[in-house]
Amino acid sequence: MLAAARKELLLERLRREGRLEAKAIAAELGISADSIRRDLRELDAAGLAVRVYGGALPASPAVVAYAARDAVAPESKQRVAALAATLIRPGATVILDGGTTTGAVVEALPKTLNCTVITHSPTIAAALLDHEAEVFLLGGRLFKHSAVTCGAAAAEAAAQISADVFLLGVTGVHPQAGLTTADADEAAMKRALAARAADTYVLASAEKVGAASRYTVLPLAEVSGVVTDVDAGDATVAALVAGGVEVLLAS
Repeated sequence: MLAAARKELLLERLRREGRLEAKAIAAELGISADSIRRDLRELDAAGLAVRVYGGALPASPAVVAYAARDAVAPESKQRVAALAATLIRPGATVILDGGTTTGAVVEALPKTLNCTVITHSPTIAAALLDHEAEVFLLGGRLFKHSAVTCGAAAAEAAAQISADVFLLGVTGVHPQAGLTTADADEAAMKRALAARAADTYVLASAEKVGAASRYTVLPLAEVSGVVTDVDAGDATVAALVAGGVEVLLAS
């Protein structure tokens, strides 16, 4: 089998099964494990898979630059956002992560809702200008890819706050890999924010479920729930539920 055909087969298996083991697929195809590992390295370099020990996971399409993310699963994000917005109660203090799904949460919030919003995203803060919510913007180095602040200054600012709820954005939600994103500093900032909230809920629009990125944000056991609109019969959703994760299904 030619390398191009093997890669197509590997991608199809990733889509269908959610994980590949290099040794098993090599034995099935009757070729060396080194050949499969080389294919996986090339798929990883092309952004089509994420290499992990022993194999690979499906790569998340949510790692594109911020300006292009509005075009990725917009209806799914709106459904997830509508449900996530109901988690913000009057009088509550909420931390909103950056990202287009969180932007959709702001759109779903009643403009008259009396609450306090803490965010490290200038775009989220700006979207709240015509809301009655009190807004606190955490400063730091601007990570332009995701339009959020991160780094030492942002983490230090985060250490001074506390909140009832954190609505967390990630690029991958996978039963084995957990919650992941594509940048190490951004992952660290998300952990810092999660540590300051009583409850953390993950915003998981369809393109993120069953996918993974390079850097771990949190294990699934450390969040209060995952908000998604993926069908309850989906294999990844079923695996999350079987693992004890509370999944809030948006209609």
